Amino acid sequence: MTNRLEVAPDFIFESSWEVCNKVGGIYTVLSTKARTLQNLYKDHIVFIGPDVWGDNIIADFKEDNIFTDWQKATEGKRPPVKIGRWQVPGFPPAILVDFKSLMVERDKFFYEMWDTFKVDSIHAYGDYDASCIFAYATGIVIESFYRYYKMEKKKVVALFNEWMLGMGELYIKKHVPAIATIFTTHATSIGRSIAGNGKALYAYLDGFNGDQMAKELNMEAKHSVEKTAAREADCFTTVSDITARECKQLLGKEPDVVTPNGFEPDFVPTGVDYKKRRLEARHTLINIASKLLGCHISENAMLVSTSGRYEYQNKGIDVFIEAMHRLRSNEALKSEVVAFIMVPAWVKEPRADLKEMIAHDLSYDKPLQKPFLTHWLNNMQEDRVLNYINYCGFTNNASEKLKIIFIPSYLNGSDGIFNKIYYDLLVGMDVTVYPSYYEPWGYTPLESIAFGIPTITTDLAGFGKWAGKIISGTDITEGVAVVNRTDFNYFDVADAITKHILALMNKSDKVKTTIRNNCFKLASLAQWNHFIVFYQKAFVEALSSSAKRNKQKSVI
Repeated sequence: MTNRLEVAPDFIFESSWEVCNKVGGIYTVLSTKARTLQNLYKDHIVFIGPDVWGDNIIADFKEDNIFTDWQKATEGKRPPVKIGRWQVPGFPPAILVDFKSLMVERDKFFYEMWDTFKVDSIHAYGDYDASCIFAYATGIVIESFYRYYKMEKKKVVALFNEWMLGMGELYIKKHVPAIATIFTTHATSIGRSIAGNGKALYAYLDGFNGDQMAKELNMEAKHSVEKTAAREADCFTTVSDITARECKQLLGKEPDVVTPNGFEPDFVPTGVDYKKRRLEARHTLINIASKLLGCHISENAMLVSTSGRYEYQNKGIDVFIEAMHRLRSNEALKSEVVAFIMVPAWVKEPRADLKEMIAHDLSYDKPLQKPFLTHWLNNMQEDRVLNYINYCGFTNNASEKLKIIFIPSYLNGSDGIFNKIYYDLLVGMDVTVYPSYYEPWGYTPLESIAFGIPTITTDLAGFGKWAGKIISGTDITEGVAVVNRTDFNYFDVADAITKHILALMNKSDKVKTTIRNNCFKLASLAQWNHFIVFYQKAFVEALSSSAKRNKQKSVI
């Protein structure tokens, strides 16, 4: 391979729907990676995200006097942009693009994508149009920036995340071919859809045809742009070996580089502050649980949680509830357990009765109506979590050793009940459980051990697979227990989770301290200062491929 220093990028653009827009797990990937990239490429890394805010205050974006000459030169031209810094560690430059004015050009642009690359948008629906027009706007912004600053002699890389930005990559390849492109899929759209529709993805993966399944599952448009972006990129990457296999089969393109997701310890309190935050978290969780349930919850109760996106089967939420049901009825359970499902759903409003009890520190000796729920939902009768809790026969009566509580709101500090961010509640847990069926990487278990909380995950999660290469994964004392999961062993997974939690409950305080230290130690191996090398490799691959491509083009 060419010497890395000789092909290191002079400038990097990275675009995603989640830049300064906390709507998914990719936000965590980018916001934690930002500091490491800033350290390496000081202000020569620019993140590009959607301006979905209008005149509203943007929580983690602050306008700054950078690139002001370019901004003035583009005033009145399309699309409008805001320029500043992302308010995350590293404070990298960020450009937010108002793409809405370009929606009128949709048909023209989609035809260009079909005519040049055969991207099929005929069957598009839902979020497809907005996502792809944002990608179009991103391409225009990168081209404008590149040409204004006369970067033709510089080594420039543009990284596009997920199918939503695929057309941005294709635009750049056509209009600014000198820029090296990277396309990253964090989960293939068709693989996620196959798994979410209850089909046995892994048992029959080698027999699935991506194009055929896209037609069957009405995913043709998203699949088409993703497959094309993967094929046309100078470097195609994904986040785990599990997803790499999926890409090869369903997209017909094996990733050039696997870029696992790292984490930064900036969010994790230490020393005295860690103990203080943990006590505060436990007090909040136990206090609210007590008021909801109408009974005293011991300060020594084991607090268990699962969290993530509301993908009922893919994230293993169903298995978590089943495991808690089995734990509840297990004769070996001697201590009190409160299990929390921290998964955003279609929230209507925070419960007024619970809010009043918290505000006035009231206590009742009987549970509130529907004592499984902290916020009212719009679709109460159809909610799958509530229905399965009811099906399993949970009562949340004071006599029950295990209670289960669904927190269906984003924990962003202003949910109306807890009013704390997710991390400020995570730190109070004793163990977390993420029995994922479809999980290309798995930030939630990594976040858990970063906060010193032992976790149970599966070997169908990219993180679980990675952890299993470093530790045995069979003993919760290592910090991570990795449960074998297949398409068909649902109840075995629930039993294994029960076994690990019971084992943890019987550990002494001294052993639990050792477990916490094991968590920190393993998490430190997954920090970005270790994983950024994979991105550097991707930059090399992209620049090398781009140079070769452009050389061939010039010869022709």
